[in-house]
Amino acid sequence: MNKNAPAAPKHPNAISVKEALGYMFGDLGNLLNLTFVSTYLKVFYTDCFLPGHGASATKISTDLTVLFLVIRLWDAINDPLWGLLVDRRRPSKNGKFRPYMRSVAFPLAASVVLCFLNIQNAVSSYSVLLAFAYLTYCLYGMMYTGMNIPYGSLASAMTDDPDGRTLLSTTRSIGAGIGGAAVTLVAQKLIYDNKTALNPKKTFIAAVVLASFAAVSYVLCFYTTKERVKYSHEKKELDLKLTYGTLFKSRPFLTVTGAGLMISGLLQFGSFNQYLNKNYFGNSDLALWITISTYAPMVALILFMPKIAKKLGKKEVTTIGLALAAVSSLVLTLIGPNDTLRANPAPFILCNFGIGTGYSFLSILTWAIVADVIDYQEKETGIKNESAIYAVYTFARKVGQTVADSGGLQLLYRYAKYDPENSVVGYIPGVGDRIYKMVARVTFIAYLITFVLFLFYPLNKKKLASLQEELTVIREQRMLEMKRTEPEQFESDYIV
Repeated sequence: MNKNAPAAPKHPNAISVKEALGYMFGDLGNLLNLTFVSTYLKVFYTDCFLPGHGASATKISTDLTVLFLVIRLWDAINDPLWGLLVDRRRPSKNGKFRPYMRSVAFPLAASVVLCFLNIQNAVSSYSVLLAFAYLTYCLYGMMYTGMNIPYGSLASAMTDDPDGRTLLSTTRSIGAGIGGAAVTLVAQKLIYDNKTALNPKKTFIAAVVLASFAAVSYVLCFYTTKERVKYSHEKKELDLKLTYGTLFKSRPFLTVTGAGLMISGLLQFGSFNQYLNKNYFGNSDLALWITISTYAPMVALILFMPKIAKKLGKKEVTTIGLALAAVSSLVLTLIGPNDTLRANPAPFILCNFGIGTGYSFLSILTWAIVADVIDYQEKETGIKNESAIYAVYTFARKVGQTVADSGGLQLLYRYAKYDPENSVVGYIPGVGDRIYKMVARVTFIAYLITFVLFLFYPLNKKKLASLQEELTVIREQRMLEMKRTEPEQFESDYIV
């Protein structure tokens, strides 16, 4: 190697580590909200909010299943419309996506708090409670989408440097890890009585505190980031077919979206660990060790992942990680349930460490991969609709969450025979064993499917490098043509 060789030129849209850390605050806020709602709202509904007004366990499970399905049907309309709304927004002096970090932050916080507002003693009708659950959960879903779509789209506006994209995905994963771990480590200790019973008053207070911190995190993201990738704002009709039709012919998009559906669903299904901990292991504090075993590998890998991905390729690294997670979850299904494991959960924690290590590869690189898919679509179609693409991807993730919630509840009530009236007594023979089996088997199946999907993801290291070269030429030609034919619009619409 020639030490006197000139250094590689700096990318014109390179970003600093400081700004990437600023972007991190957005997903810190996201995961404070999302982890708390996805982990505890279901338990809040089944154990605190809906029982006690004459409804049977079967009726509660059926009504909650329908609730999650109905909300996702609404998301099928809501998410794409948010995507189109964000895409059509004319850039302001603060950019196209950053303003949402500030304007949606506090309405989103209010929606989280309302989800955990316990009005059970204020009403005498089960139907009113269920209607309130519909209203508040729907509002939360709309506000979260209104934040998450522009936040995810912001990365592609901050930089088109491949290394910068990986850096943003890495810092975003750090924020997600901190947010997710904070909820599990702190809330778990605060909202449970005697390690098994969820306390609705303490849960509400935790919702207020965490949602407030999340809102501040979004505002910090607004003030510490900058949109520097040049783009134009064209007045277009709301053409759903033009905007979304090409996505379902795109192999990279379909592969990543399918993987996102599976992993998002699996993360949502992780909320059933609350039932596993208290009714199989008989100790909700086990969540602390599960969280550590899941996030510790991410902490260890996160500083090295950008270099590893640059050397080996994002697809290649992710596939290796998913293989490890699939094997570890297979072992999880083979070692239990049994009395020895229940008395000594160390092998269970060790398997979760293997799963967490494998998942870390995908988690750290996910958003860089999504940004690559956005670039691929721009090259293929000539249309830069990052928010619309992100909206469909977000909706697919919500579908995964819905399947996990609805299917998981049916498994919990019908297969495991869970009874909320008998849910705080520690280990329940038969019920606890079946909960273990459903958690372990679903985890293995989901990771196996995701691994197979990534085997077919076409943007390997070589093809991605070629894509970036072609797209750079296309963007330069597009700008030169617009500057020549529409100089006034060029000066108005192209911003830094």
